[in-house]
Amino acid sequence: MLEGKAVIGETDMLETMQQDALDLAAKALDFFDVTEPTEIARFIKKEFDKAYGTGWQCIVGTDFGSFVTHCYGNFIYFRVGSLAILLFRGSAAPGSDDDEANQFAKLAVETVQA
Repeated sequence: MLEGKAVIGETDMLETMQQDALDLAAKALDFFDVTEPTEIARFIKKEFDKAYGTGWQCIVGTDFGSFVTHCYGNFIYFRVGSLAILLFRGSAAPGSDDDEANQFAKLAVETVQA
C-alpha cells in the first residue's frame, strides 16, 4: 500500500513516464511489503521493460548511493515514505555507432538513509 505521497527528487522523464513510475511503485507496494525491496525493484523494472523497451534498471531501498549513466529522458529518483526508488534506462557506451544511444547523462544520487 502506498503509505505516503511520492516525492520526486530528480528526473528528466516526460511527465507521462514519471506518472507511470509512480503508479507502478504504488502497485508494487500493494503487492509487496516495504521489507521486500528486491521484489519491488523487479516488478517496476519488468513493467517498464514491457512498456518502454528493455534496458531498464531499478534500485529500491532505504540506504544506498549511486552514480549512473543513463539515456537522456529515462531517469527518475523518488521517495515514498522512507523508501527510495531509482529507475533508469542504461545507456550505450560513448562512441557506439548509434547517435541516439550516445546521448547520455550521469547523475549522482546522494546516499539515502531512513
